[in-house]
Amino acid sequence: MSNSNTEIRPFHISIPQDELDYLNARLDHYRLPNELPGSGWRLGVPGDYLSELITYWRNDFDWRAQEKTLNELPQFTTEIDGQNVHFVHVRSPEADATPLILTHGWPGSFVEFLDVIGPLTDPRAHGGDPADAFHLVLPSIPGYGFSGPTTEAGWNVNRTARAWAELMDRLGYERFGAQGGDWGSGISLELGRVAPDRVLGVHVNFLMTFPSGRPGELDDFEPADYARLGLLERFQGDFGGYMSIQSTRPQTLAYGLTDSPVGQLAWIVEKFKEWTDSVDRPEEAVDRDRMLTNVMLYWLTGTAASSARFYAEFAQSMAQGDYPARVERPVGVSVFPKDVILPIRKLASRDANVVAWREHDRGGHFAALEQPALLVEDIRAFFAGLPG
Repeated sequence: MSNSNTEIRPFHISIPQDELDYLNARLDHYRLPNELPGSGWRLGVPGDYLSELITYWRNDFDWRAQEKTLNELPQFTTEIDGQNVHFVHVRSPEADATPLILTHGWPGSFVEFLDVIGPLTDPRAHGGDPADAFHLVLPSIPGYGFSGPTTEAGWNVNRTARAWAELMDRLGYERFGAQGGDWGSGISLELGRVAPDRVLGVHVNFLMTFPSGRPGELDDFEPADYARLGLLERFQGDFGGYMSIQSTRPQTLAYGLTDSPVGQLAWIVEKFKEWTDSVDRPEEAVDRDRMLTNVMLYWLTGTAASSARFYAEFAQSMAQGDYPARVERPVGVSVFPKDVILPIRKLASRDANVVAWREHDRGGHFAALEQPALLVEDIRAFFAGLPG
């Protein structure tokens, strides 16, 4: 990996007003497609809900207030392997805190982690044990948000993990933990593979466990395990349509998402409904302003194409037979019941050195947004339980 420019530069979000004016103009003149009566969310985002959300976005959502909140975080950029990488770096007041790199996924961003930053970095101020403190690094995946867009092929899970190892090295963290959900789970696990001598452990709140097809592998499965196999089949079919498109034709999709803020909104908000612990609308599980702030990061940075290309890069790696090796570093797993896929422990232990496993009775895919207190508790317990 080339390190010709290792400078770390402070970063401040400052979106030009003309870009916000353009967005508002587009939201003033949107068009919705027709839909079948009574279809609800079955065929996608219903028009009545989306119209309401567009009106709120246009008239009530305050980007400048959100921008101010985000700018209270110490943000930086640096070039790694030819790519600009944006990250948040919050050091704990506890000098001996454990360094921890948190990675988001799609359609998320570092905004997901806002509610866990305080409790993880300063447990003393949040009713916790100061021994559980972390120095936090929250990077944006190359091609996502302020780390995007990417300008060359090859930014996949492995390359990103290697970039994260370089980032932690630049920040002076020789040994550290890794945590993530969605793509952040895959990247964190890969980080445990590419830098095993540096990674203390890996905690994930999303894990895909596929049967290998070997004879007898499913013989001792419980009914609950078979139910989770059913969720996997659903994801590979109905729920995984977005992945098929982003893995094969991300560029074609991106024209609509990059040109239409309403298209970008619907593409993302659908997942906040389908993958969360909600019934009628995503706001039952996640804060509306937080969700729209996340959408804004994709829209304002024009990263619909480059974030989707991450799927195409992954698909290409798999087609080439680049199957990951078993993770030998300690792995902890948090399972939230309304996630799009639920892992099977027997299969997880086949692929990784799983030493901690917690099942929760609420929460979904965006754990840091939906159930931040539970996620913080799990992260603290996992890393506290690792050997020194």
